[in-house]
Amino acid sequence: MQYDLEERCAVFAEETLALCKKIKMDDLNKPIIVQLIRSATSIGANYMEANGASSKKDFKNKIHICLKEARETKHWLRLLAKLAEEHIEKCRELWQESHELCLIFGKIASNS
Repeated sequence: MQYDLEERCAVFAEETLALCKKIKMDDLNKPIIVQLIRSATSIGANYMEANGASSKKDFKNKIHICLKEARETKHWLRLLAKLAEEHIEKCRELWQESHELCLIFGKIASNS
């Protein structure tokens, strides 16, 4: 089986979107949900850009953006878990996946 990081990032974004759709937005959680959606979907978009990079420097820069977005996603998931406690398990599951993506992108960045 071939490992496909682009697919993993896409599935992560899709699962995050599915979670956000289940949560009734209010004045308190709306900014967090919006930020979460932005950061979670940005990971895969930047990884796809990295794979089409025009130079090694461009590739490394895009990988660093992936890492930053994955870290930011962990932050928003932590906050969302506090506001939408009925979805705490899914938030934890997605937080763990975001953490693993941080480790992966950190390793790629250090090796490039």
